[in-house]
Amino acid sequence: MSDILVVYYSLHGATESLAREICRGVDAVPDMASRLRTVPKVSMLTQAVEDDVPASGPPFATAEDLVACSGLIMGSPTRFGNMAAALGHFLDSTITQWLDGSAAGKPAAVFTSTSSLHGGQESTLLSMAIPLLHHGMLLVGLPATEPAILTTTTGGTPYGASHVSFNRKPDTLSDDERDLARALGRRVAEIAKKLEA
Repeated sequence: MSDILVVYYSLHGATESLAREICRGVDAVPDMASRLRTVPKVSMLTQAVEDDVPASGPPFATAEDLVACSGLIMGSPTRFGNMAAALGHFLDSTITQWLDGSAAGKPAAVFTSTSSLHGGQESTLLSMAIPLLHHGMLLVGLPATEPAILTTTTGGTPYGASHVSFNRKPDTLSDDERDLARALGRRVAEIAKKLEA
């Protein structure tokens, strides 16, 4: 079995809901398995605010997870059209892996959630893609061959899976958002499998 690392930061549950659907897509590909991880909150204080192990949910991601995986799918809520600081902090911890090229050549994708339709989904996805390009990863998106990408009236972009929680419970995904999240997981897993062959 080869692992696809699905790492995310989520405050109200929407990004986590997308991450879990992405894992379902990864796990649907034979010989591929998702490895779900989160990142700790960051604080403007200079002292640690999180324990080393989360009280509940998946474990915190480490730079070693990036080395061990066959592909990466990374998600964050939108923060002013950018990824959340917690995810940026995790990426900042991967300097050694950037220098030694451990992630180079692996497929990668991104996903996000916002509370409004024009909350910066696409710029957030692009902000997460930039460090992955620096790592030498191969970006995977959602092409027009995915039917929901052309018909969705909620989340979903060619740049990656997304969710819009406006007028809904934050963690309630639309059918299109669910389908596109699973499709993104499946695409990364299939590409990783082909690259390993």
